[in-house]
Amino acid sequence: MDRFDAMQAFVRVVETGSFTKAAETLHMRKTSVTQHVQHLEARLRVRLLNRTTRKVNVTADGAAYYERVLRLLADLDDAETSLSSASALPRGRLRVDVPSPLARMLIVPVLPDFHARYPEIQLDMGASDRMVDLIDEKVDCVVRGGELTDQSLVARRIGDLQLGVYAAPSYIERSGLPLHPQELENTHHRIVGFLGSRIGKTFAMHRHEESIKVQGRHVLSIDDGNGYLAAGLAGLGILWLPDYMAKDHLVSGELVPLFEDWRLDPMPLFLAFPPNRHVSTKLRVFIEWIAELMEQHAPKRRHPGMLKSQ
Repeated sequence: MDRFDAMQAFVRVVETGSFTKAAETLHMRKTSVTQHVQHLEARLRVRLLNRTTRKVNVTADGAAYYERVLRLLADLDDAETSLSSASALPRGRLRVDVPSPLARMLIVPVLPDFHARYPEIQLDMGASDRMVDLIDEKVDCVVRGGELTDQSLVARRIGDLQLGVYAAPSYIERSGLPLHPQELENTHHRIVGFLGSRIGKTFAMHRHEESIKVQGRHVLSIDDGNGYLAAGLAGLGILWLPDYMAKDHLVSGELVPLFEDWRLDPMPLFLAFPPNRHVSTKLRVFIEWIAELMEQHAPKRRHPGMLKSQ
């Protein structure tokens, strides 16, 4: 029995959590996948998976073996890709997670360009604003706005999102037009809150020599960027938005800019991945493609390159 086939079967069982699903994605019989894993366990003399009638869990030994095998298979894939003219393009499955508004407004509309360049890459994209466990969820990389709190990740700053303050006409009609950011504190004005540890609860605003931090009060706080925007458009409160999210709604008149003589600190945009994750060819080209895209929509104010997350 081919050892690499067995390794691939084991990796797919860990990723899918099921022998049946692994067999489907590998286009194999379930009995073949089972035999591959049993062959590995017999060879290694350790139990890699705990099986029950309902689910499959990886053991501690299996988890350690999975990380090593994942890098080994990625190295093999890179070697074959670099040496075979018939396989010159990067290929394989890439799992990424990006903020929901970024996916909807900037990334998904131009994915035809990515797939035209790299037709052999299968992109599995999560579009969310939640905290993702890259190791447990087997995610290759994430794109996130705001400072990264996980010190263990390797991160590349790929952009800076310029921010503005906005409100719907219905909100202004009901609550009035605030003329100074300080009016958002301890008054009848309300903001839409955002749940998430990466994005600060206060916003620094500057005008000439004057600098203040604004927190505001809310009746709704939400953990999804698209929902956050929808709440503001419904008049539920004042929004802090990246330019790319506000642009079309300004043109349509659905949002009105506030405090235009004030400047906000930009929000950094990072792409991050685990330090032990092999940077395969397919991941490398995705990183460069995203960086190229963000250079158009959210150019960096400075270029720190690759760094540990701050």
